[in-house]
Amino acid sequence: MGPGAIPADAGRGGDSVTPEERRAALEAIAAEVRVCRRCRLAEGRTNAVPGEGHPETEVLFVGEGPGETEDRQGRPFVGRAGQFLMRLLATLGWRREEVYITNVVKCRPPGNRDPQPDEIEACDPYLRRQLEILQPALVVTLGRFSMARFRPGARISQVHGTHVPADPATGAGDALVYSLYHPAAALRSLEVERQSLDDAAGIPAALLGSRARRDAAPATPEEPSLGAAAPTTPTMPSLFQAEA
Repeated sequence: MGPGAIPADAGRGGDSVTPEERRAALEAIAAEVRVCRRCRLAEGRTNAVPGEGHPETEVLFVGEGPGETEDRQGRPFVGRAGQFLMRLLATLGWRREEVYITNVVKCRPPGNRDPQPDEIEACDPYLRRQLEILQPALVVTLGRFSMARFRPGARISQVHGTHVPADPATGAGDALVYSLYHPAAALRSLEVERQSLDDAAGIPAALLGSRARRDAAPATPEEPSLGAAAPTTPTMPSLFQAEA
């Protein structure tokens, strides 16, 4: 089933926000990002890179920051690291237009250096709002800076391929957070490439677990019921399946 056939409440169980409203809210954030001057990264960018993907997805991938190709095109993960990310998605039978992809910082750090703490802090409101709008069931972190946003104090070498409940303060609500090495690291190491492929194979089970966890959560006045439909296994070829 392609993206156009996603149920309106996929992964959200009764959410009253329409796909059009969610898409418009994401584009409003993107418009702010494109003219943002909150930190020094704006001085050297060609294009800001807000993020892109399906507004009704259950899965959000969060990288560290744009590289040279991304800066030139204004799109996330379109360079060599992005090609490897697409390879990971393909092993699951998923396509990039069925997920949402963004970064911790939305502008390229000079020379692809690590993003600095104040730059991450300046961009954080954008990522938080994206999370609040998308309400993903699963957040997949790519690399240690993205991981640290959701799992502070963890070491990527120890937690890759594992998941934990998201801290609601991150904006991720009741999502699970699943950690992977950054795709760029896989380009430099055959062992990381192998491990990344193994870790990616666990993503569908984590998504299924998050769906089940949401279904089991009691409804509250602040948090509408997450739906009575039984979760479906996210089998191939599509990420999205009609609920029973």
